Amino acid sequence: MMAQEMTMQILETERLILRPWRESDADTLFKYASDPDVGPRAGWPPHKSVEESLELIKTVFSCEGMWAVELKETSEAIGCVGYLPSSASNLDIADDQCEVGYWIARPYWNKGICTEAMQAVVDYCFNVKGFTVLWGDYFPENPASGRVMEKCGFIDTGKEVLCPTLEIGADKPVRVMNFTRRQGVR
Repeated sequence: MMAQEMTMQILETERLILRPWRESDADTLFKYASDPDVGPRAGWPPHKSVEESLELIKTVFSCEGMWAVELKETSEAIGCVGYLPSSASNLDIADDQCEVGYWIARPYWNKGICTEAMQAVVDYCFNVKGFTVLWGDYFPENPASGRVMEKCGFIDTGKEVLCPTLEIGADKPVRVMNFTRRQGVR
């Protein structure tokens, strides 16, 4: 068990458990993250091996604010959702703000699962972490990602920026959205 597993808060929704990633998730992560239509939509390349997936669980996915999206029905990790503090964000944001992000495996697209997971993270970011503004971005050719944010209360800023730290798409603009706590009734 990774040390972070003991300290990170588990979030629960009607259909989902948002929990820390486990090394035992590597096979499932590879199954879904190797899909060539998943990662590039979020700015990362498809996984090439279970070993690569395991390494990403140990490094990238083991930080605070990064949850595996587990479907209660199957107990399987079907995606990832989380937030990045300003110091790790792709966007130039203040210290009391964060950037949110997510991806869901293709078999679970268009089922409201990503919105359900994101809503739990939005609530956590405002009510537990005390962030004042949440930011998100998406590639315009992936409008479904923008719709998830809209359903969670984000508004389109009208801005597009480059995110040079992305592994895929660093040369393509992303559409920027935000959610100021005042906008909602949280």
